[in-house]
Amino acid sequence: MNRPFVHLHVHSEYSLLDGAIRCCDLARRSAQWGCPAVSITDHGALYGAIEFYSACREEGVKPVIGCELYVDPRGHTLKDRMGRNYHLLVLAENQEGYQNLVKLVSIANTDGFYYRPRVDHDLLSRYSGGLIASSACLAGEIPSLILEGAEDSSPEGHAVP
Repeated sequence: MNRPFVHLHVHSEYSLLDGAIRCCDLARRSAQWGCPAVSITDHGALYGAIEFYSACREEGVKPVIGCELYVDPRGHTLKDRMGRNYHLLVLAENQEGYQNLVKLVSIANTDGFYYRPRVDHDLLSRYSGGLIASSACLAGEIPSLILEGAEDSSPEGHAVP
């Protein structure tokens, strides 16, 4: 039995130096491959969201709008280069999620920008409604701790009960 496959971590042409596919090509390819849905999760921005949404709707593919956020657990406004910018994949589940994702990305690019647009755990908690989060890649908090052999620690170095 073949089950439909949905790509949930895709960087488009709007993820400079990391993605190359155009939104219209992503939607067309997804339709050709029989994917019922596809996601766009560019780094720290939602520049392609409307173009992606429209292209997917034209092709009959459900658009899932998301973003790969940069998270500094110590605080998004700190500018001492001592923190780490972990990656976190965030997908909008519904309209509330989309609005919260827009808020997070906006705050990250205005208040939290320091080399990259950043959020922190407090912001993620405050604007979590309607959002689905995943560890993203090896640069996520959980994978980073595992690779460092610190499975029993939080990213801030505190032991996890």
